[in-house]
Amino acid sequence: MIFNILIEALASFIIFVITRLGYLGIILAMAIESACIPLPSEIIMPFSGFLVSKGVFEFWLTALAGGVGCLVGSLIAFLIGRYKGEEFVRFLIKKYGKYMLIFEYEFDEAQEWFKKHGEIITFTSRLLPVVRTFISLPAGISEMNIKTFSFYTFVGSFIWSAALAYVGMKLGENWNTLGSYFQKFDIVIIIIGIATLAWYIQHKLKKHKRHKKLNKK
Repeated sequence: MIFNILIEALASFIIFVITRLGYLGIILAMAIESACIPLPSEIIMPFSGFLVSKGVFEFWLTALAGGVGCLVGSLIAFLIGRYKGEEFVRFLIKKYGKYMLIFEYEFDEAQEWFKKHGEIITFTSRLLPVVRTFISLPAGISEMNIKTFSFYTFVGSFIWSAALAYVGMKLGENWNTLGSYFQKFDIVIIIIGIATLAWYIQHKLKKHKRHKKLNKK
């Protein structure tokens, strides 16, 4: 019951912010996600793309807003890592991470990715789940050049945002073809958004349970 209420609340928040604040809402929502708070871009940008198909937004401005939002949130995480250090980051995750589905082993994974692939991972990781939001922390801790970080982050995030917005836009543009199956697309997109969010949360919880079981062995 509580799980369902949480999912509906998060999905409603995303839709409310974007519909009420426009491009600023996209920036805000994507900034929250990129600051390591679970607000999936897989809902934010497709819904924004749907609004593009309805004439509410312009496609490239939507993608730009997504990229800017990611950069803002990523810089917050980057600066925390840079000026507070690894010990402080781990303290925050251990104390408050469970309330936001942020786990220490995910931070460890991001650190390993950064060490293995170098600074370019701040670009390529923007196209990958989970690690895309955490990579900013080890980048900051390693004192990566902030201009290079900002460039890689924005370009990767812009591509990711544009791709997701395009999916939502195309679904909206072709809704007349699908109209015989559903009556109102806005209701369906909300349902899809809630389902996606439910899958995201369940996926993270299952992964966390598997991790705990492996550590007990």
